[in-house]
Amino acid sequence: MKQITNSVLMIRPVAFRMNEQTAINNYYQKVIDGLLPATVNAKAQQEFDALVVKLAAVGVNVVVVDDTENPSTPDSIFPNNWISLHHNNDVAFYPMFAENRRLERREDILDILEDKGFSIENIVDYSSAEEDELFLEGTGSIVLDRVNEKAYCALSPRADEELFIEFCEDFDYAPVIFEAFQTVDGERKLIYHTNVMMCIGDTFAVVCAEAIDDKQERKMVLENLKKDDKEIILISEKQLDSFAGNMLQVIGANDKKYLVMSSAAFESLTSKQKEQLESHAEILHSSLDTIEACGGGSARCMMAEIFLERK
Repeated sequence: MKQITNSVLMIRPVAFRMNEQTAINNYYQKVIDGLLPATVNAKAQQEFDALVVKLAAVGVNVVVVDDTENPSTPDSIFPNNWISLHHNNDVAFYPMFAENRRLERREDILDILEDKGFSIENIVDYSSAEEDELFLEGTGSIVLDRVNEKAYCALSPRADEELFIEFCEDFDYAPVIFEAFQTVDGERKLIYHTNVMMCIGDTFAVVCAEAIDDKQERKMVLENLKKDDKEIILISEKQLDSFAGNMLQVIGANDKKYLVMSSAAFESLTSKQKEQLESHAEILHSSLDTIEACGGGSARCMMAEIFLERK
């Protein structure tokens, strides 16, 4: 099993805006005053297209699917929350916290992937958990160490423990469970997605350890990463606010490795952190200011990795 892939699925937005249904527990979202919805969407499209161009230029295979006008899905730009595409040609669909995000699940995307030559054998659909108000938002909630068969999950209103354990049983991962917090108006509140505070590459891990308030849980997470020979690159909560934890390692042309992040994340890193990361992969960054502000997500959230085998 590989940790990283050459292929990613990305959804080009048509009605991107701040989603009021997700802002309840995504404290990274901000209202950009004075911008018309059409302007916000146009800016998001420009940022999306620029990132796609950069990825394609280094040889990453990007499958771009256009969002549809109806139904209205303001967060469709973040497909990794509702779908994951696995080595054994299994596809998982996930239960989403926000009702309007449930409309993002599109089976026609599977037809598009099959038309591109990918094999799909089995769909594991957890979305019925929404009826019981239980949620698990894909590789937003779950950060996978595929090679070492471990799944990391920071519990939150969008990551239910029992559902996560069910996922681990279905996909043969050992669960690593903890809670991660950020300071919001002087209060410690749960971070909505695990992939905001940690990223696991093939030989390294970026983690905001100070977000894990419980010392035992923090030690357990770091020990798991160390045991699996990951170089741990610690980031601060301030860097977390610039989406420095929301990175994804991919493979480009000639098997060259790249670490994809936003320009805000890149600029928040110290020269030592950049040096550490560049010893594992070349950094590729792109401005995602509008997407980050309105969507409360960044580069990693925009890419659903495709591990499906080719036909």
